Amino acid sequence: MVDGLVFVIQIGLVALLLLMAYRMVTLVRAAPVPESLPVHRPAPVPDYSKRVKATSTAYDRTELFTQLHILAGLQERDCRVNGLDLVQAPAEVRDYAAVWLYGAACALCDTSARHTESVAGLAAQIANRKMGIRQPQALQAIATMSRSGVLLACYRGGLEGAEFWRHHQYVAPTNSLYQAITDNAFI
Repeated sequence: MVDGLVFVIQIGLVALLLLMAYRMVTLVRAAPVPESLPVHRPAPVPDYSKRVKATSTAYDRTELFTQLHILAGLQERDCRVNGLDLVQAPAEVRDYAAVWLYGAACALCDTSARHTESVAGLAAQIANRKMGIRQPQALQAIATMSRSGVLLACYRGGLEGAEFWRHHQYVAPTNSLYQAITDNAFI
């Protein structure tokens, strides 16, 4: 008897479910669509390319900062080992170091970002931290490097040294900061 009662209740529940489904379908078909309500349109697919570009620029700047910081530390150490203390060096020698670092920054960044104020500011900031060169002095040397053959030679040494470092994880002695300074200054 209990089994029969359960079976009848199940049949009743299925019948009620079918009746409810039928009523919902008829109500949806019969209901007028008001013109004041917005028509449902699929949400536009967000354009992540702009966001990725902004992120990649920040990432590239961070990566450039890291690489340049490491390279500057290695070159500062190399100068110190060879007896050249950049913090105590004359202003011209510090200018050479700042321009070498700017050349390295240009070699390590994207070609579209080369020779921008951002890269020059980053090189000056790292020159200040690692080599004791004041940022305004470094920026001035970078801005006026085309007026001096010695500064241009140091810039080229930085370009070549960073390119070599990028592929071999060390700077060739001929393109090192110490070599660029000693080739172009009376020390």
